[in-house]
Order: sequence, then structure tokens, then C-alpha cells
Amino acid sequence: MGGFFGAVGQEDVMQDVFFGTDYHSHLGTKSAGMAAFDEEWGLQRKIHGIANSPFRTQFEDIFTSMKGTAAIGFINDTDPQPLLVRSKLGTFAIAFVGIIRNTEELIAEYIEQEGSQLNALSKGGVNTTELLAALINRKNSFVEGIHFAQEVIDGTAVILIVTETGSIIAARDKTGILPVHIGKSETGHAISFEDFAYQKLGYTSEYELKAGEIVEVTASDMKILSEGSRNCKICAFLWTYYGFPTACYDGVNVEVMRCRNGEIMAQHEIDNGTLPDVDTVAGVPDSGTPHAIGFANRSHLTFGRPFIKYTPTWPRSFMPPTQADRNKIAKMKQVPVDALIRDKKLLFVDDSIVRGTQMRETVEFLYESGAKEVHMRSACPPIMYGCKFLNFSRATSENELIARATILELEGEEGLKHLDEYCDYDSERGRKMRQAICEKLHMSSLEFQTIDGLIEAIGIDKDNLCTYCWTGKE
Repeated sequence: MGGFFGAVGQEDVMQDVFFGTDYHSHLGTKSAGMAAFDEEWGLQRKIHGIANSPFRTQFEDIFTSMKGTAAIGFINDTDPQPLLVRSKLGTFAIAFVGIIRNTEELIAEYIEQEGSQLNALSKGGVNTTELLAALINRKNSFVEGIHFAQEVIDGTAVILIVTETGSIIAARDKTGILPVHIGKSETGHAISFEDFAYQKLGYTSEYELKAGEIVEVTASDMKILSEGSRNCKICAFLWTYYGFPTACYDGVNVEVMRCRNGEIMAQHEIDNGTLPDVDTVAGVPDSGTPHAIGFANRSHLTFGRPFIKYTPTWPRSFMPPTQADRNKIAKMKQVPVDALIRDKKLLFVDDSIVRGTQMRETVEFLYESGAKEVHMRSACPPIMYGCKFLNFSRATSENELIARATILELEGEEGLKHLDEYCDYDSERGRKMRQAICEKLHMSSLEFQTIDGLIEAIGIDKDNLCTYCWTGKE
């Protein structure tokens, strides 16, 4: 995934961009970078790895080492960025959030041009941000170049460019998978993935880019360079997992949606007579907690926190490079509250179940801590497809997804012809899959939110939501 923050002001904006970028730390764990323009210092750039230390500690010297009235900051799980580029369009800084899936095809086409080349990384790969810049530079203006790049890229690209004149050009991806918010203050503008990031810094929300829209922002003005489309397909997973609780997308707050989602899940079980008799409803921290609060409120069951995540030294369970290390860290972070677990019947709500690896660890940890029963609820439907638009899962194959793996165990390749049926909550195949996952992960019971329930919780027309990872439909 990844997050971004940019600002243009009458005075130096490095402090705003530092804190605004830091507020996106939940969206990336691999690298971070900042780029800035100042009339005296020109274009500058810094990049650091953040796998083993947070953004703040890596960039704490930024106020003396960089200066700018226009600046951008990125946190991501992809190649290091921003990059500084010199081309026929001028010298500029560029970075993007998203994924380019057809890199080899684009590289092959690009280097066929006379005199063209790209810096090679280990094993012959290239920095995808450099590839993106090369695509943009094939045209005679930033707008034409961005349109060209967006058309030929298979994937998603939200693009920010700092120009050599001190403005920032921002482009939302062509289908509107990811958000781009514009904030305004008395002295300038901010551009952000998460709107709360600039609100904390004194900006008020002014505009949200439409799908495919391109704007240019200066301290005093925001100019639309290319109109976008309101027919966007924003990622529904932003609300269930990625988004920070205080963020809003298309006017829908993340925390409010998650609580509403839990309420809908609980009501569904009440109506179907499947609500278990438990001592406590809890969320798998942190993103599962608001879903669990909504579930407890609607079901009138007691909400509690039977285990607490210890995060001061390990803020993210997925930091280490190997899955074995990630699982170990995830387990070490889970500190039990004995009085709330031992001999208790517990119902947990998690944001999702992807491969089931950490879920299995969590369930085993609860039983080892003395739980009598462990019931699990997923706040979204079974994930059947690898995301085509974002770096969502570490899975190298769709068959690593626990829903697909279970289907293969039940029916082999024949089962993959009936994914729609397996996604149907009320179908026989759907029930068999849930039961098989439940048994595999040693749960007392397991249920998933339905796709209709999820869409109802978000409250946006389904035609404006991307639900590809659950339905396989773009």
C-alpha cells in the first residue's frame, strides 16, 4: 500500500509535510521519502528505509537538511521514492501510490526507443517510479504524459509531482481506487491520502479529486488541469482495514462505518438464530475493535479486551521480512488479561481473514491462555481474489488465500468454477467452506460479513465501490 502528503505555502512547509507524512505511517512499512522545492535551494530529496524504525526517527533532521515552499512525503511498501528527474518537461520530483503490474511489458516497449535506458536494480528490475516518469516524459506536457501513463499501466497510480516552478501536480488514478484530498489554509494548500492529516495541521477540507482528475496546486490557488469522472470505484477495503479511524472517504468516516458494520453483522446473526452465548465480544486489535464495538452494542453482549497488543517496541506485526518472524512478533505482542480469558467463552471480530496464518496463531494463543470457547467473525466477506490494484496481500498465489485453499481441499480445481456460489452466504457450498475453515483454525464457530452487509455499512452505491477481492468483478 502507501500513503502521501504534500503542501504548498507562502513560507516553508517542511514541518507540515513531516507531520502529515508521519500520519500515514499505518499505510506502509518498507520505505519513506520526501522531496521539496525552494527558490534558493532548488529541488531536494531524501529517502530512508523504515522497516526497522519509524518515519519520525529517520527524518527528524529534515528541518535543517531540507527547505521548501512546496514539498511531498511518501510512505510505501514499494520502491524507494520520490525521485528527481530531469527531462524535456523540466526538472521535477515524482512519486506515486499504487501498483504497476505490467512493468516488464512497459520496460520492453520503452527501451525499444532509440537512446532509451532505465537504471537496473538487482535481478534486472527497475524502480517503478522511474518507469512511471519515463512514461510521462514520452509526451509534451505533464497532463498528456499522466493520461498516457494511466492508460498503459495495468494497475493503479495516484501521482504527485513537484515542479521546478514550485507547484504540485496531483493526479488521482483513472478508476478512483484511492482517494486524493485537498485542504486549504490561510497560507497555502495541502494534498493528502487521509484528510484528517491536514485537518490536524490547520487546513480545512476544500476538494476531493474525482477519478482520473488532474489538478495543479499553488499556495494561493488550485487549478483543474483535466476533468475527472464521478464514476469512481473506491476501494471498499479502505473502510474495513486500511483507513485510520478518523479518516473519511467520500464523506463516510472509517470508525463510524466499522461500528455500523459490526451492528449489521450482529443483527444478521440475531435474525438467523446463530448468535452464540458468550461471555465477551472483543475485537482483534486494532482495526477489528470498532467492528466488535458495533457487534456488542447491537447484540447486547458484553464488550471487553481479553488481550492487549504491546506496541511500544513492535508497532507493526508485519515488519520482519519472513513470515515466521512476523508470526513470532504477532504472538509476542499479544499480552493476555487472564481474568477475561480463562474459562471464558469469547467472540472475536477481526477486520478480515486473508491466509489465516495469524488468525491460527491468535486462536491457539487464546486457548493456551485458558479460553473455553473461541468464536470468530470476519468483518468482510471471504477474500477470493488477489487484488489487481494495490499491494494488499503478501500471498504469491491466489491459492494461498485461505478461502481458495479450502475450496481446493473440498473440491479441487472443480471448486474454483463455483466461486460465486462459495461467496454466497446462504449456499450449501458457502456453508461447507466456512465450516471447513472453522475446523482448520480450531474455532468454536466462524461467520463472515456478507457483501450486501458490507456495502450497506459503507453506505455508498455499490457501483462506486471496488469489491474485486471478494467478487472478482471490476
